[in-house]
Amino acid sequence: MGLKKRNKVSAEFSMSSLTDIIFLLLIFFMLTANFVQIDPFDLPTSDSKTVAATSLVVTIDKAGIYTYQGNPVNVRNIERSVRRDIRDMEDRNSVTLTIAAQSGVPFNNVAKIMEVAGRLRIKAILATQPST
Repeated sequence: MGLKKRNKVSAEFSMSSLTDIIFLLLIFFMLTANFVQIDPFDLPTSDSKTVAATSLVVTIDKAGIYTYQGNPVNVRNIERSVRRDIRDMEDRNSVTLTIAAQSGVPFNNVAKIMEVAGRLRIKAILATQPST
């Protein structure tokens, strides 16, 4: 008489491979994240808690000096530089122009950059620091 051996199937789930995958995803997103590159100067304060992704940064200081992506640039050449960088980007719909204007900068200077963003049909946000 042949008796059959019963094989029990283990219903356990191994978590070690899942933690490895999560760790690799964390490293991937940390390496590919865009970090905001804003020069340290006094920004206007705001109560807003909104945090937006940024891809392009224009800074304006009190002396009227414009910098684009950390490089000094003439206000007339900003549109050309932004247009060139947008052309090189893969996802043109998610382009955001961050305007970091130092406290006390005339609004006309900020409006010039906002007009550039409007002509290029990209989103523009104003960088602020949280109010205390």
